[in-house]
Amino acid sequence: MVNYNELLNLPSSDELPDSDDKPVDNEIQNLIPNLLLLILDRLWSDRSDWFFGVDMGIFHTTGSSPRVPIVPDGFLSLGVTRRKNDKLRPSYVLWEENYIVPIFVLEIVSQTYGKEYDKKMIDYARLGVLYYLIYNPDYSKRDKHERFEVYRLLNGAYQRLKGNPVWMPEIGLGIGTEFGNHYRSEQEWLYWYDSEGNRFMTPEEGELQQKLQAQQQRQRAEQFQQEAQQQRQRAEQFQQELQQERQEAQQQRQRAEQFQQMLRSLGIDPEQL
Repeated sequence: MVNYNELLNLPSSDELPDSDDKPVDNEIQNLIPNLLLLILDRLWSDRSDWFFGVDMGIFHTTGSSPRVPIVPDGFLSLGVTRRKNDKLRPSYVLWEENYIVPIFVLEIVSQTYGKEYDKKMIDYARLGVLYYLIYNPDYSKRDKHERFEVYRLLNGAYQRLKGNPVWMPEIGLGIGTEFGNHYRSEQEWLYWYDSEGNRFMTPEEGELQQKLQAQQQRQRAEQFQQEAQQQRQRAEQFQQELQQERQEAQQQRQRAEQFQQMLRSLGIDPEQL
């Protein structure tokens, strides 16, 4: 196997910066990819062959210098470990990841135009990123684009995919937009979807669903206990009524015997009546 580090004299992750030191323009550029990461962490909790980076530099050899990273707002790689050498990654260095290129990249357009529709599109295509999502919730009119655009790499160029959500079979997930309330903010968010277009829940929604299901189970158990108690009460009432009927029948027999005895004491044969 060729040692690419020695061949290209590439720096290691310890020698590279862990950030491009450029602050994000908007809080949403951190919140949205972090929400996608949280959902994915819940959805793929039993998998260890994926990594989702948020505002992390991707060091590669298709640009002007291997020391200059491209930094998307979020990206997904498949076929890599969650942790690198049992440590958290400071950055994503392709030559330390067996040259596994992210399969999905997310860019969120901010007030300061970041060339998402031109230079970055060329850079990601050159890098070989299969799916490129540009989310532009606030400046789509300015940029003459739609709020949600997903592109797929085809023959070295990106082709726009229609729909919302958009299914990505190579990933086994869809991605789309929907209104929700997260981080105490009710607005449009990005979510993962299944092949039928059903949205996967966030961790907080999953916890709420579990609480509701537990509450419903308790209510069903209480209802079952109440119904069982009512059945026992009805059975007891039936036994009481049956006992009462037996007592009344016995009392009638006793009165009849007493009447027959009285007739006999008067010299009257009850059988002759």
